[in-house]
Amino acid sequence: MNKLTFLLIFSLCLLVACGKEDPGTTDNDIPVIKAESTYTVLSDENIIYAEGLGHATTGTSSSPVPLLLDVYYPDNNLTNRPLVMFIHGGGFQGGTKTKPEIVNMANYYASRGWVFASIDYRTVEELGNITGMTGEEVLSYHKGIAPEEWINFSLQNAMSPDDVQTSIAIYAAQRDAKAALRWLVANAAAYNSNNKFITVGGASAGAISTIALGISDQDDFKNELSVMDDPTLSSTNLDESYDVKSMIYFWGANVKLELLEAIYGVDRYDVNDPEVYLAHGTMDVNPSTPFSEATELKEIYDGLGVYSELVPLEGAGHGAWNAQVDGKGLNELTFDFIVARQQLTVE
Repeated sequence: MNKLTFLLIFSLCLLVACGKEDPGTTDNDIPVIKAESTYTVLSDENIIYAEGLGHATTGTSSSPVPLLLDVYYPDNNLTNRPLVMFIHGGGFQGGTKTKPEIVNMANYYASRGWVFASIDYRTVEELGNITGMTGEEVLSYHKGIAPEEWINFSLQNAMSPDDVQTSIAIYAAQRDAKAALRWLVANAAAYNSNNKFITVGGASAGAISTIALGISDQDDFKNELSVMDDPTLSSTNLDESYDVKSMIYFWGANVKLELLEAIYGVDRYDVNDPEVYLAHGTMDVNPSTPFSEATELKEIYDGLGVYSELVPLEGAGHGAWNAQVDGKGLNELTFDFIVARQQLTVE
């Protein structure tokens, strides 16, 4: 056998082997998804993706709180699935990963070939009660839950103990959302998800966390605390990194990045930020999430030259899950955006 013949046979063997091992990939590693609901959806519920400190009792000592997510995935043998992680709303006061509209969205995407994760995170519900405490007592009470500079800023600028708690929850929720995404990256093989095709989305408070997750540096909302201050950090896959390709924003705001800049003096917007789809009711009267937040974010993106789409939900208020644009609901609209911008293969 001459050398040329050997190389040809060897190359053909490699191609056949690759085809057998990876039936869900194309030659350029672009995931293949379906235009219509095709697959039965499987789900793994209440997976503990990390822990975070909280106050589950009336005492002054914090204790670990398990942080949970649900994963929805298609019943097929494909090994190259895009990923969506979604963050629920609730004003950082509460909320749930099993909100019916999110479950509906999860099934929409998973039945078409995506892995879809819906996450819970710490809110005010896990932060106890600081009414009547002095500033020093609050610092001690929330040690390891938020960094000292964040707590001090909250104490100096908040109008009430409830506002302080909301500010602390804003930090804790972001730390948790990043931990959830690192868990998904670390466990990509378990769900055959492709870490090159990650979308993060959220509604209301979840959209606020989405924007901060995609745009802030990977060390933000992580390295401000040490494992000495917060031993549960060791449960959060600290060595993992992620690359968010697209963001889905439903009626949110930019407050977390504004807080990050106010407290630490950093501006995290740059030309490498993920592309974003913005859907926001034009009549949103929620004081924390007016429609102007979406237009402001669009202006920032336009100034950077980063692609974004702003879809005004005309006449809609806050939480416009049933809104339609040109006969399409939010699931269809975001599907079109992700497919087009990530250049997914659609069958």
